[in-house]
Amino acid sequence: MSNTQATVTAYLAAQKKTTNKDLAAEWTLIEELHNEKLWNELTIKLVTFVRHESLQDETALLQLYQNFISTFETKINPYGLIQILEVVVDNISDKKEAIDFLEKMKDKVKICDEAVWYLQVMQGNLYLSNLNDLNATKKIIEELRDVLEEAGNVTPVHGKYYMLASQYYRRVGKHSEYYRCGLQFLGCSLDDYPRDQWAQQAFFLGLAALLGDGVYNIGELLAHPILESLQNTENEWLVELLKAFNTGDINKFNEMKTIWSKIPDLAAQEVKLRQKISLLCLMEMTFKRSAIERAISFADIARETKLPPKEVEFLIMKALALDLVRGEIDQVAGVVNMSWVQPRVLNRTQIAGMASTLDTWMGAITNMEKLMENRAAEILTN
Repeated sequence: MSNTQATVTAYLAAQKKTTNKDLAAEWTLIEELHNEKLWNELTIKLVTFVRHESLQDETALLQLYQNFISTFETKINPYGLIQILEVVVDNISDKKEAIDFLEKMKDKVKICDEAVWYLQVMQGNLYLSNLNDLNATKKIIEELRDVLEEAGNVTPVHGKYYMLASQYYRRVGKHSEYYRCGLQFLGCSLDDYPRDQWAQQAFFLGLAALLGDGVYNIGELLAHPILESLQNTENEWLVELLKAFNTGDINKFNEMKTIWSKIPDLAAQEVKLRQKISLLCLMEMTFKRSAIERAISFADIARETKLPPKEVEFLIMKALALDLVRGEIDQVAGVVNMSWVQPRVLNRTQIAGMASTLDTWMGAITNMEKLMENRAAEILTN
């Protein structure tokens, strides 16, 4: 018997001596799977078994790895190996040692891209949550960004990456990046996200949607079920505020000032918030109008946005520069002729309005068709 096999045999024999009969049976099953070289079945078993309460100790988990797992780690699925080692690493008290431990694993799992990505995300979490090393975290996020975008399909690592990235961007105060990564995380891993954390995540995402530069598609968040977690909570008002922004409802925004101004981040950015909701109001005005009614007067815009007349033209130019709308300004007539508005996720009322516009358009086409039929003979004879 080789030294390695002797070590494994002695280790498993010692574990089976536990007085816990159920735990002893688990070790016996693991030994049988190992002896029969059923590596896939053994990996699946270890992914769950490694979380057993009796093993949630640094020494116990390191012994499990050193005396058992390390002897066959190159024979099992690399991604499964990293899933097992995630629990081991979480229990290593010295997080710098934990990062070094993961670094040494890269060569052992390099045949599987997903395992390497998973390992890097784990390192990023350690840098961010335990060592507060923002530069090292940023480096990992930037290294993985393009790689994952070019992966061709969504992998189990994508959700873990977007969670890491969103936590980093929230820490450094980059609202737009946090919002986008947060939504991408929800699109990948919502089912795996603990329900008791939904309300907090929804609140943070809502604030990021309001404060983030370049975030004008708020309907995307409003359509997500995570916002339902704010119902019957102290932050339920945030959903109403998001709806007001989505439709450019400045009256509602002003009515709710006594509530939202209690949030320091929102109160400090009141000017920025007013500019954003004014832009959204202009987008909504453009969206509601039919194609033949897109000439909007400066006076109408001033009335809807509650802006002084002298600031209306600046608002229009800002919207044009951000490509939120397209059109031409007629300074002499005091109107802007809109030809396009940036697509957004719509609520039911907005969809109903669009349907009404389509009905009007279809009616105009039908009338023109009938006119052509009635005048066809006259046109042909002339």
